[in-house]
This record gives sequence, structure tokens and C-alpha cells, in this order.
Amino acid sequence: MLTCEEVTALVTDYLDGRMRWTDRARFLLHVEVCPPCRAYLRQMSFVIAVLGAMPGERIPDDVMEGLVQSFASWRS
Repeated sequence: MLTCEEVTALVTDYLDGRMRWTDRARFLLHVEVCPPCRAYLRQMSFVIAVLGAMPGERIPDDVMEGLVQSFASWRS
């Protein structure tokens, strides 16, 4: 059985449908018997649904260029 720590690390893979069926079964088994993880899964599902429903806003060109330059310095 998965631990609570493993469930929290895997929750996005589960919600994105990126789990093998065996891992998904282990994940769901843990969530079924663990109320805190079940609540966490519900919360994450809600947050993703709410954020996904928000309208996107266009990022101004100067802001985008600044972000691109900032992130470019992160590469090694």
C-alpha cells in the first residue's frame, strides 16, 4: 500500500491520467481507506477545476520578454 506522502506526490499524475493501471489501483486503494488523503484529493480536484475555469489573460509583450530573459538564466 502507498503511504500518505506517496499519495500526495502522485496526486497530479492521478488527476492527469498519467498512471499505469496498477499504480492507479494502489493509489485508489489508499485513498479509499485514508480520509485525509481522500480530502486532499477532493481539494486538489476542486482547485484544478476552479483554475481551469478561469479566463486566460494575455501577457503583455514586454512582461513576456522579461520572463523569457529571467528563465533563460536558469539553464546550465
